[in-house]
Amino acid sequence: MPDTSRRVATFTESVIRHMTRLANAHGAINLSQGFPDFDPPEVLKQAAEHAGRHGPHQYAVTWGAPAFRQALARKQSHFTGLSIDPDANIVVTCGSTEAMMVAMMTACNPGDRVIVFSPFYENYVADTILSGAEPIYVPLHPPAFRFDEAELRAAFAQKPKAIILCNPANPSGRVFTRSELQTIAQLAAQADAFVITDEVYEHIVFAPHLHTYFAALPGLFERTITCGSLSKTYSVTGWRLGYVIAAPAVIAGARKVHDFLTVGAAAPLQEAAVAGLNLPDSYYAELQASYRAKRELFLGFLGQTGLRFTEPEGAYYAMVDIADSGWTDDRAFCDWLVKEVGVAAVPGSSFFHEPVHNLIRFHFAKRPETLEAAGQRLIGLRERAAQAPGRV
Repeated sequence: MPDTSRRVATFTESVIRHMTRLANAHGAINLSQGFPDFDPPEVLKQAAEHAGRHGPHQYAVTWGAPAFRQALARKQSHFTGLSIDPDANIVVTCGSTEAMMVAMMTACNPGDRVIVFSPFYENYVADTILSGAEPIYVPLHPPAFRFDEAELRAAFAQKPKAIILCNPANPSGRVFTRSELQTIAQLAAQADAFVITDEVYEHIVFAPHLHTYFAALPGLFERTITCGSLSKTYSVTGWRLGYVIAAPAVIAGARKVHDFLTVGAAAPLQEAAVAGLNLPDSYYAELQASYRAKRELFLGFLGQTGLRFTEPEGAYYAMVDIADSGWTDDRAFCDWLVKEVGVAAVPGSSFFHEPVHNLIRFHFAKRPETLEAAGQRLIGLRERAAQAPGRV
């Protein structure tokens, strides 16, 4: 048979999804793949039931149902302070996963370079390769996960076409400061590069940290391609509703890429999601309070593991350092953790370009009783791991 393309040999299958399959096989509590074990708001469930019964059931407008785009434009205009036109500035996609691919293929030509912060959400490198571009890696240095301005400046000196910015960041939990974003903005302007932002955790930020929308910084809307999703904000990861927001010239190209990738997102779910987009500000305040409580509960258990960890500033992930347990192979550690402890995490090496093998990632988007059960299993983890046979 013919050989498959060379590009598919340059990246692996998703390690995150592999850990979910492993957790399911061993009956472990899944703190690897970041999806909730609780329902979305009742108003969304009712709207989905109504749409399932009454439709629409056929194709929506390719780049997004008008009612959905209008509701999304109102919501994002409110939070960003921008004036977002539902017809000129939005493409609705099948989740933020497609939104990122649309953004990359719209912005980049084959052979272009793209800056990727490391650690990174694993899709970013695959997106870069699939779009024919070449990644330039800039480290976010643990445990605080901050970039070195000189290293970033050196990366921009290579004349990239774009930089990918996840804020709040997965997997590190960083919330970039306004000063950091202004540094990125200045360097991007000097290099005439796009800034492709992934802001799916925009409403999960822990005080005193604040989320700054990159596109809302002065003069940056034309340079920014914002990717977002309803998945995390409304606990509907399975609905696969995402979007790209950008200037009209970018959206004109993004519509064409999206059309030939997926045609369109699910019509009945777009109809139902309008109910979520119309929720009042109090919903977002309650969401933050809920995740703040989950974070404090889970970090309390992490403090009893005996292992060091980085306190997340946003999103719902915690990076844990396993070095003090004596393990030097994060993948082997995560396999042991699933099979012997009954909790699934993601080996940190899957997020890093650098040879980092001492970090693992947990998520805490779970009900309190689930976090309690996982936490009880993790207590004293350092000592248990140090005594485990097969430790390397």
